[in-house]
Amino acid sequence: MRRWISVAAAVVAALLGVAAHVSLYSPISPLPLRLPVSPLTFTPNNLLQRAEKLGEGRLQGPEDVYVDGDGTLYTASRDGWIKRMHAANRSWEDWRLVGGSSLLGLTLSVSGDDVLICDADKGLLKVGKEEVVVLASEVNGSKIRFADDVIEASDGSGVYFSDASTRFGLHEYFLDLLEARPNGRLLKFDPSTKETTVVLADLAFPNGVALSSDQDFLVVCETWRFRCLKHWLKGKKTGETEVFIDNLPGGPDNIKLAPDGSFWIAVLQFRSKGMDLLHRSPTAKKVVAAFPKVVKALQTRGIGGMVMNVGSDGKIRRVLDDSDGKVMSFVTSAMEFQGYLYVGSLHSNFVGKFDLRSDHPL
Repeated sequence: MRRWISVAAAVVAALLGVAAHVSLYSPISPLPLRLPVSPLTFTPNNLLQRAEKLGEGRLQGPEDVYVDGDGTLYTASRDGWIKRMHAANRSWEDWRLVGGSSLLGLTLSVSGDDVLICDADKGLLKVGKEEVVVLASEVNGSKIRFADDVIEASDGSGVYFSDASTRFGLHEYFLDLLEARPNGRLLKFDPSTKETTVVLADLAFPNGVALSSDQDFLVVCETWRFRCLKHWLKGKKTGETEVFIDNLPGGPDNIKLAPDGSFWIAVLQFRSKGMDLLHRSPTAKKVVAAFPKVVKALQTRGIGGMVMNVGSDGKIRRVLDDSDGKVMSFVTSAMEFQGYLYVGSLHSNFVGKFDLRSDHPL
């Protein structure tokens, strides 16, 4: 009897110790994440496994890619360099050193002279031939904590970019997922006034941002809500926001306008039965978040890759994937240029190049 009492006392003490640890060290105040039952079902085609590996070994986690009109490819590496590949001879160069390991979404400025890039830590940057300028590091007195993706209006009237989370930075993004609160916002930098304003607030990890071909609306991806929003910039609906596409089979990351006016969306495949179950319980998520090694294990587990081509009407037209992540895993961006899709990933040491002219089913 005494032995069982001792065991019970030890168990109670251990539970109290865990509870105290969680109370002191869990950094999140979570909500249940209501994951959609997607009506979309796809048979894996693993077509992304055919991707050619550009710059293999020269790049570290090229999260975003941009290809200019001459075919020059730009990407940012975890070593702090913006690197580019020249189309003529496929030679790579370390183009501009920005520093740090938090460079994410990028685009060429309307003038074509500079690269606009989001540094998750520093904010919105303009990288030119001679200098790196911080365009926006705060808004309304609030620090931009997680600058993520960027696009500039063709008339130069504004630069739209996402601040994925006001609570957690790039290396803590998984905590934002566990917390499941609308901590993000869509921002606009005005080059003429140098002012930054909030376009949309209370977003669930706003990620990719893209403008329509007519620039009458923009699309912003809400990763943790498995949807993309359409925000009208012109016309009768100016200022209104509506759902562009919903109930995706994963979390939408970056989004790029395609030459035909459709969009390419990278879809993060981080769902599993275990994770879906975890998201139902705020208490369980709070406990997990209190143990960094557990968070890291969940964050770095194997993950497949997927990209979708979605029409301007919000309907899916084409899907490419690598269901097991054998070649392209944790795909974060995709840009189309002259019949090829250039694919970025935080888990790769190369940019994938896929020939879109091959026929395949949805």
